[in-house]
Amino acid sequence: MRADRFRYAGHDLDRRAGVLTCRYALDGVDFTERYTLPAGDGDDAAVAEAARLVYLLAGVSYYKAGAPPLIDLGPTPLRPGDAELLRRFYVEGLGEFAWRNGLDLSGVEITGGDDAGPPASYGPGSGRPLVPFGGGIDSIVTVESLRPSFPAAALFAMSRQGDRFAAIEDAAAVTGLPVVRAGRALDPAILESARRGWLNGHVPVTGIVSAVALLVAVLGGHDAVVMSNEWSASFGTVVEGGREVNHQYSKSLAFETGLRDLLVRSYDAPPEYFSLLRPYSELWVASRFAALDGYHRVFRSCNRAFAIDPAARLDHWCGRCDKCCFIDLILAPFMPAEALDAVFDGREPLADPSLAGRFLALLGASPDLKPFECVGDVTECRAAAALAAARDDRRGNPLLARLASAAGPVAPADVERLLAPLGPTHAPERYAPTALLA
Repeated sequence: MRADRFRYAGHDLDRRAGVLTCRYALDGVDFTERYTLPAGDGDDAAVAEAARLVYLLAGVSYYKAGAPPLIDLGPTPLRPGDAELLRRFYVEGLGEFAWRNGLDLSGVEITGGDDAGPPASYGPGSGRPLVPFGGGIDSIVTVESLRPSFPAAALFAMSRQGDRFAAIEDAAAVTGLPVVRAGRALDPAILESARRGWLNGHVPVTGIVSAVALLVAVLGGHDAVVMSNEWSASFGTVVEGGREVNHQYSKSLAFETGLRDLLVRSYDAPPEYFSLLRPYSELWVASRFAALDGYHRVFRSCNRAFAIDPAARLDHWCGRCDKCCFIDLILAPFMPAEALDAVFDGREPLADPSLAGRFLALLGASPDLKPFECVGDVTECRAAAALAAARDDRRGNPLLARLASAAGPVAPADVERLLAPLGPTHAPERYAPTALLA
């Protein structure tokens, strides 16, 4: 049942304790979320601006419990354009949630807000990028691309306070870079949404991670937050009533552009926020990752490696989920079959004909929808199937032969296009592609 009003009830930043507290209310229910932050000597006004951004975006996790038609910002500091960015974050970022719950959020109204005043000053030294790191092929390629020119780079990781995901930690250790951490404590009530009869579903968590990374960057004097979102993240998973529903909205170019605009409004010299991989396909990323063999036995993108409950968390690839299937498929053109079998510890999805349905959905060759996951575009998956099936060490694989047939002919020009830059980038000149990206 939908609620009537969602209200922003205030936020406080305790620099001494390193805690940001954000408060929200849904009709008669109050929520409190807390972030534990690293120490930093950033200017108070600059840090306050970044904390305001976290407060604005983090509310989406509680709004979804009742998805009311009215969002009341109260006295939240705003500048022209901020409310529209927030509205898009709710409507587009909760697109999958709305689709699955049969809701129409297009009429959501945002009211309230006070004048945030002039932009804050910010003047970090250059050459100290902060890289949100998830331990998958995208963030690994970003790190290895930056390393030659930016030895002062650092990784960023956010989790529940004190929790660690081996899938992140193992790959982070290989980078040799320091890890800057933030802890997030959701209000316990929102974790009981099913029991309480509240609405539930996917939220645009990458947007929240981005905001917290920017706060940590300002605290620590980093000049840029460098994301690892690639070209296909901007495309929808399904089209409903002429409108795209994009599981990856907060990884899209549209969100990146909107957040950059907010930073320009918030700072006289804003920290950079951009994705280094924005112009590139997942096929291109996989071709680069294949050469980084030091990571092949430690990276994991399996969904079950990131289970909230540690007891349900796997320390290996499950070999059956949509992410396992996609990663196997996208790497198969570039890595020997024997090497990928070792990555999956003998559970390689392409060796399991029972997974045909999952792969066909990735190729858009099935009545089933493309999975609501962070996976590549249908065109990338079809090209990957065709390229992999043509490898000598994959000949005789019945599942790949079936996938290549379903993909249909893939012209060499189409593959060449997918292995070249496909679109624009916000990356500034000083972060121009290095040898790995050339």
